[in-house]
Amino acid sequence: MSTVDVDIVEEIKIDEKVKRETKEPSLYKVILLNDNQTPIDWVIEVLTKIFKHTQEAAEKLTFEIHNEGSGIAGIYSHEIAEQKSTEALLSSREHGFPLQIKMEQE
Repeated sequence: MSTVDVDIVEEIKIDEKVKRETKEPSLYKVILLNDNQTPIDWVIEVLTKIFKHTQEAAEKLTFEIHNEGSGIAGIYSHEIAEQKSTEALLSSREHGFPLQIKMEQE
């Protein structure tokens, strides 16, 4: 066995001893909060266009937000949750609505 072969065998043995732990990334809930200024139709539009809910699911969730004070628009990785939250907030502000959104780690 050559020196190169021995080195490769040693690397394999060492690599097999190293524990490999993979951890799933944390997920985040995007929560829409009720307010008295943002129209129901706008919340439904945000839920269908940005969060990709069906019309029926968006209507149901909108009334949950209205009646309960908040509702979960979706659960995503941090980057996607942040992107969707930002998109919804910017679009709401452009249309003059004070829609509030928060993210919580699941």
